[in-house]
Amino acid sequence: MACLNTLKQEIRTLESIFPKNHDRFQIVSASVDELSCRFVGKNGKRYEIHANITETYPAVPPVWFADSEETSITNAVQILSNTEGLDNHVLHQVAILLRELCRLHAVPEPPDIHRLTIPNPQTANRISSGVEQMEDEGLDSEADAELGDSDQEAEESDEDEELAMEMEDGRSKTDEMGVEHLATLERLRQNQRRDYLQVNGSVSGSVQATDRLMKELRDIYRSDTFKNKMYQIELVNDSLYEWNVRLLAVDPDSPLSHDLALLKEKEGKDAILLNMLFKDTYPFEPPFVRVVHPIISGGYVLVGGAICMELLTKQGWSSAYTVEAVIMQISATLVKGKARIQFGAPKVCSQGQYSLARAQQSFKSLVQIHEKNGWFTPPKEDG
Repeated sequence: MACLNTLKQEIRTLESIFPKNHDRFQIVSASVDELSCRFVGKNGKRYEIHANITETYPAVPPVWFADSEETSITNAVQILSNTEGLDNHVLHQVAILLRELCRLHAVPEPPDIHRLTIPNPQTANRISSGVEQMEDEGLDSEADAELGDSDQEAEESDEDEELAMEMEDGRSKTDEMGVEHLATLERLRQNQRRDYLQVNGSVSGSVQATDRLMKELRDIYRSDTFKNKMYQIELVNDSLYEWNVRLLAVDPDSPLSHDLALLKEKEGKDAILLNMLFKDTYPFEPPFVRVVHPIISGGYVLVGGAICMELLTKQGWSSAYTVEAVIMQISATLVKGKARIQFGAPKVCSQGQYSLARAQQSFKSLVQIHEKNGWFTPPKEDG
């Protein structure tokens, strides 16, 4: 990420102004990738709010999301996706967020909020002008000059670390996720850039959802579960908004694991194929997930392939959930529900049963039933 030192300096400023014991706003944890903070409203009620800092920062603002679905929180967070220029920087983002939260909750602004400004506007202006320009201008040295003597030694260490990372950038990134996955991310990034630059025509999705899904995909490529081939990901038509997920491994002691081995022997297929559809409101709404193949009995799989999980409903969903966590939870739910592959189901029946329309209809009916009667906890003998 370009302007790394400037970002680190902004994070240190935030942590000094809003420590974990601040009475209104607290920085819980912070890194160059993620920021977690806490707003304390009236009567001491606490709200957890998070930000993902993507590789396009600060040309594109961080992606913010909150654990709470209260309108006062989601409205404040939504404002941050429409900023530009200097307001994309973390310091200004927090200032905008905090002012809006204080206004919506009718509480006074913290007196130190005026300190949330970029240390050197000229440097920040050049940073904000574009990612390519950021990389060519060598801004790290200017950021060093702005630091006090007490921070100089730590900053030099950061700079040495960054230089080492740059020298081995190609190798380290390849070690993390593989050449083909790096190529996929780069292709998606170029498509995203092209869509954003279009003056005419509509751009599919939203900036917030796209940035979040890009980060999710990047994190999956780096994850141990993915590298250990527990599942595979394919983007349908190179779209971030539709994923095909192939579950390759489940609990090895489960009957479903035995069925998967038999499926490979009988049909040459070694996975349960899931389809995930994301809306432009993601991560504030869950993806729609269904089983595509094979036909499964049990495992909380409904007619059409929809999956009975509270987590996948608006009521049970949290914007803090990750796609990887959803995939692993589905895998566990299939085993817990004693899912078995139906080898006798004819292909005609399969096509008739497992379709998007049927899955959506059965899931809609399921949600209506549970909204009326509530969700229940299965007996202990069911896991």
